[in-house]
Amino acid sequence: MRAGIVLVAGWLAVLCCTGSVHAAEATPGAPDSPTQTAYLAEQLRKDPVYISDQLPREVPRSTAPDFAREARRLGVSTYVIVLPSSSFGAEPSAVLAGIHDRLGRKGLYVAIGDSGIDAVQTYGVSLPGAEDASRATLYELAYDATPREVFRHFVEVVTSGHAHQRAEQARAASEDDPDGPPSVHTDRTDRENQSFVTGIAVTGIPLTALLITVYALQRRRVRRAAATAKATGGADRPSAAGGVRVPATRGAAKAVGGRTTAAGGKATAHGGKKAAAGMKAGTGAKGTGSGKKGTGGRKGAGGPGPYPRERLLPLLAAAAVLGGLIAITATQVFDDTTSGDGSRPTAADMRARIDRVTDGLRRDPLYTDPESPPALDATERAHLRRRLRALDVPVVIAAVPSSTDDESGGNRDLLAKALHTRLGRDLLIVLADPGSGSIDLVNYGTRVDDMYLINRPRDLSYPQSTDPPLGHRLDQLLTYVSKSPKAKAGHMPYEPPAADDPVEEKALPGLFTGDFEPGLVIGTFLAGLLFGLVAAACGIVRRITRHRRTATGAPGDARSPAPTEPSTAWLRRNAREELDALTAALEPVAALSEDSQRRAWECLDAAALLIDGDSDGRIDADATPAALACAIVLARAGRTAIGEPDAARFVCHRNPLHGVAHKRVQVPPEGGGRARTRARSLPVCEACRLTLGPVLRLRPSGSARRGAHAPYATLPGPLAALGDGTGIDQLTRDVREYFGVH
Repeated sequence: MRAGIVLVAGWLAVLCCTGSVHAAEATPGAPDSPTQTAYLAEQLRKDPVYISDQLPREVPRSTAPDFAREARRLGVSTYVIVLPSSSFGAEPSAVLAGIHDRLGRKGLYVAIGDSGIDAVQTYGVSLPGAEDASRATLYELAYDATPREVFRHFVEVVTSGHAHQRAEQARAASEDDPDGPPSVHTDRTDRENQSFVTGIAVTGIPLTALLITVYALQRRRVRRAAATAKATGGADRPSAAGGVRVPATRGAAKAVGGRTTAAGGKATAHGGKKAAAGMKAGTGAKGTGSGKKGTGGRKGAGGPGPYPRERLLPLLAAAAVLGGLIAITATQVFDDTTSGDGSRPTAADMRARIDRVTDGLRRDPLYTDPESPPALDATERAHLRRRLRALDVPVVIAAVPSSTDDESGGNRDLLAKALHTRLGRDLLIVLADPGSGSIDLVNYGTRVDDMYLINRPRDLSYPQSTDPPLGHRLDQLLTYVSKSPKAKAGHMPYEPPAADDPVEEKALPGLFTGDFEPGLVIGTFLAGLLFGLVAAACGIVRRITRHRRTATGAPGDARSPAPTEPSTAWLRRNAREELDALTAALEPVAALSEDSQRRAWECLDAAALLIDGDSDGRIDADATPAALACAIVLARAGRTAIGEPDAARFVCHRNPLHGVAHKRVQVPPEGGGRARTRARSLPVCEACRLTLGPVLRLRPSGSARRGAHAPYATLPGPLAALGDGTGIDQLTRDVREYFGVH
């Protein structure tokens, strides 16, 4: 008997100790979560890769072989757990430790949440760089990388052998760039932007190219027409050199050039020849010819018409082809068709959680999610089961979390509807989220007053930080349901909207949809704007170039050697060049007619008198614009006389800088009185014969103001006589008389 008492007491002690241990494990404050760690360890015992059924939209369970394939590259036993990040709680590494204790196997344990790698632990194996690879993956990948891409990147960093360096570099880069790395996937907003940019490019680039090309071709036609008109208008103008140039004899020069000065007691040998010859010292022959510089060409009266339509057709076809090539290129550049990693959940993936919860509710009216940290301890679970069985209303409680990545897209009504459909009976479904603590009630056919349920206390559905824990509030809710008034008939809730299809949800719209059409409109507008800017810039450049050519007398424009309002600097520069050219043209001439020599030397002497009164070979500092212009006219006329003496008799009365005049036109009197004077016949150049050009305007002596130019015929000096059609011979005599030279 004594031995039997001892044995019974021993067995009772063992049973009490075992019950105490289980009670301690079930308390909320325990360091581990036995229910969760035991469940996950059991799943890893079946397969080293476990993917939660709560994330079918983001990580389908059917992708487990992809994780296993990557894990084999590490060369050690690897156990991968993919759960919602909220299921790991505050210490994911503690969950891994609990799983390892339950599983009892050596290897690398990786916890992956829906936002990346949450924890990495090695037990009994050596894998250098695992922790550094986890940090490098965190810094190197963008937030939109999927768990499968995160794990693949983690394996690549570990196997690279430079995990520590990459982790340090990625951390430093993240400090310099707070925005982080660029997105891995294209979302719908990005696709709208791509469609908009594509629309702009498809119309903007070809249309801009078309407009600029047509503009450039039209400008070339204008230039060619101007060149043709210039060649036609200047064909019958004499050359500068005229004929054969032979050296001039020194005696002839003296015979023609010797003069004495009567005015002011000054005497100068050879008139202006000495001065002009001195001005030429150190310079080469620059003769340009008054005929060439004087008249110039002119555009035709009617410019080229619009660009021919038959030539536009190839350009339009080329623009259309360019637009098509841009569209094809855009489809190759923006080739994403989904915003995820390409994984597609199967039907089994989408119903896996519903099947799991339904099977649990068939066995027990209280179901708690084994993948989540325990929100109810053993005592609370036992108490709630007793309350559920005592109710006269069929009620089930499913303590499962919800997220936008689950099969219902986070819609609790859809979850309740799926559970009711699977269970196939009328009942009041209570959905409790162990993470947030929220509680939802959905009545499917039970005779409970729905308004009574709707008006339940707020703290039973939306907890605050000061509210009691979930178990206590569920107990209050069951008490509230037990006191609810009965309805005459069962109530069925409204049909909730269907969840988005997971494949369609990730699929991107076509590139040529959405904002593509607005992009076409904006591209057309931008093409016109860009073309306008280019045309304006080209116009400004042409005006600046034309102004510079006019100011410098540069070739290329029909009237550029003969500006209407030349500057003093232009007059001084051209006067020096023309006198040098005339001197160079006279020196090698050996046999010229007496008339040619006389007229050329008289022009040279008169020009020298006008601008080199000191006979020092330099243009006088006080030479007036009128004197400079007159010297240019005389020098050009002298060069023309060398080749064709008769051609140098008259110059254009509108602008003497146009050069020699071969024609005369009838010009009405400026006063307009027909009774007193008749129209005068005045000499003009070829260009002014077709269209009278503007009158030459010069600055008066000593004037430095802008816009102070006056018609040359109103200024004092011999040049004014040319406005009345005076010939070159008379002009040279007027110059000598003006300076008192006989």
